[in-house]
Amino acid sequence: MNTPDLAVLYGSPMSLYTGRARSYLIKSRVPYVETLHVTDHYYESVLPRAGNRRSMPTLELPSGEVIRDSVAIVDYFESHNGYPFTPKTPCQKLVSLLVDVIAAEGMLRPAMHYRWNHESQREYVEFHFRTLFPSIEQAEERMDYLREQANPNLGIVPETVDRIEASHVELLVKLNRHFSEHPYLLGTKPSIGDFGLIAPMYGHLGRDPVPLSLLQNTAVRAFRWVERMNRPEPDIGEFESSPNSFLSDDQIPHTLIDVLKHFAVDFVPETKMVYQVTNEWLANNEVEPGTPVDRGVGLGEFEFWGMPIKTMAQPFRLYLLSRFQHAYQSMTDNDQKRAIKFLEDANMTDLLGLTIARQIRRHNNLEVWV
Repeated sequence: MNTPDLAVLYGSPMSLYTGRARSYLIKSRVPYVETLHVTDHYYESVLPRAGNRRSMPTLELPSGEVIRDSVAIVDYFESHNGYPFTPKTPCQKLVSLLVDVIAAEGMLRPAMHYRWNHESQREYVEFHFRTLFPSIEQAEERMDYLREQANPNLGIVPETVDRIEASHVELLVKLNRHFSEHPYLLGTKPSIGDFGLIAPMYGHLGRDPVPLSLLQNTAVRAFRWVERMNRPEPDIGEFESSPNSFLSDDQIPHTLIDVLKHFAVDFVPETKMVYQVTNEWLANNEVEPGTPVDRGVGLGEFEFWGMPIKTMAQPFRLYLLSRFQHAYQSMTDNDQKRAIKFLEDANMTDLLGLTIARQIRRHNNLEVWV
């Protein structure tokens, strides 16, 4: 693709993590074009510079630099532009990072369930998937894997489906209440947490026919937030507030605390399981520094809304969680006391202590063990 003055975003409208990067580029007014990661240029030039890991999204800058992964794309522009979407006040920064990891990692169950377990949208999903692979056979092989292996690895089995759907509806009600009072999570401009939340709430839950209909009929204010997260202007006409500011005095809205309390029911016990399984895996395996981090390191069990459930332990969740933990550790004593108060209200304090035995860093566009 010959776009010398534009960044090229290799992704897909239906891709969960592309949703985070795309929304950030739109809100930052970064000139870009989006295309699928199927071109000769991508395979021959971009993929080798992306750690040879074919994943969405990957960004190619006009300079030729390549950035793989939505978190790294957001980090790149935040660090180069003065952190415009990172709250400057300590508790808002902390909760923004917390929502970022919860939404992008902790909402995979409803995102994947609604995509793959509703026959009425099968033709829609298959049409999009076939655009991502060189042949229909490869596309079908990938779809079969996601339906038959990836979903069970996320705990999506017949016994849990009703609870997954009920939990998602409860979440939509709470998000709707919050976005009735605030256009974004922390005021009248998006934060890092908003970009994490848009990942599952657009590509899967705000675009696939079944969950989109549910969102529009159950939570119209949350649906409006999905719309405004994909527009360059603030798009807050329903509100009288001035745009482009976080709430004053480091406020954390009570409606957002209610959202976090809902997430905590399964996110906290699952994260404890991931922490335990990952530490056990590290203790039982010789891992050289610089070794790429696998997406999963084994199955573990935790309590999901009152029922036992088994899921794959994914260390990337802990990589993102470490950013939240570091933000807390950098606070003053007084700010930590304030943070503990809202984390206690949200049932999230246990997350502060879940530090794995080995750190994860990025090197050559891959997450690696230190």
